Amino acid sequence: MKSFTQQPTRWQTALILTVGILAVSTAAILVRLATREANLSTVGFSLVLAASRLIIASLVLLPNWQTIRRSNLSFSALRYSGLAGVALAAHFATWITSLSYTSIAASTTIVTTTPIWVALLSWLWFGEKPNRVMGLGILVALIGGVTIGWETGNSTGANPLLGNALALIGAWTASLYLLLGREAQRRNLSVGSYSTIAYSVAAVVLLPLPLIAGTAYTGYSSLTYGLMVLMAIVPQLIGHTSLNWAVRWVSPTLITLLNLFEPVASSGLALVMFGEVPGMQVLIGAIILLIGVGVAIAAKR
Repeated sequence: MKSFTQQPTRWQTALILTVGILAVSTAAILVRLATREANLSTVGFSLVLAASRLIIASLVLLPNWQTIRRSNLSFSALRYSGLAGVALAAHFATWITSLSYTSIAASTTIVTTTPIWVALLSWLWFGEKPNRVMGLGILVALIGGVTIGWETGNSTGANPLLGNALALIGAWTASLYLLLGREAQRRNLSVGSYSTIAYSVAAVVLLPLPLIAGTAYTGYSSLTYGLMVLMAIVPQLIGHTSLNWAVRWVSPTLITLLNLFEPVASSGLALVMFGEVPGMQVLIGAIILLIGVGVAIAAKR
């Protein structure tokens, strides 16, 4: 069997990418199931879910710290990994909370606009100016995002405007997480070591937030705790880590394009499991937004 660090075959890469995308797509469903089981749609409980996801994932990766301690890592690699962890914590805190206020379709579509924000941040940070076609794609995506964001129908959630705004912040912080992670791994940091550091820092940042919000980690049903474990294992350890691994062998452009299947898969699961039918404005906005993101990605290619 090939080592995890050896060049994989095409079918191995395709299999891991497929598993990664499908695993990430379960995140919104698991959050909604946990929220319904606990009968809590509060900011405090959303922070409990976000923190628990990262805490459990960090505990699973705990043995990797032996390798990290023996490695001669540069300070810049550790700094970028730590900052990526802070951005990841902010991403989960805002995005998971958004699911209590808006539909799964709207939230997952908005949060997968990361290629747009990565392009803009790369322009501001690294001077990588987008070309005209990419600029057109960004404009189209923004029109789609505004179309979704101003949907206020009851079918989209308790407070769609707030939920969509939180999902947008989640997209911004996820974009920052991706760029910081790229810089960390460019400094000879392995995927395993980077994931361990970033997940652990995110867990530490999130740990006190539910308590500050007045919500405890205890007192929930065994099913709720089981869903928390599934969040850590499936979308986090399997999903996120698979995509982080794939960046080494596959163009990041292709990965971000494949990640556009997440809102499609999540919305389909939400329709089957919860009967959640997004409003027509959300559907139209999602189509416009995904077209814009696709154009931007094609231009970057």
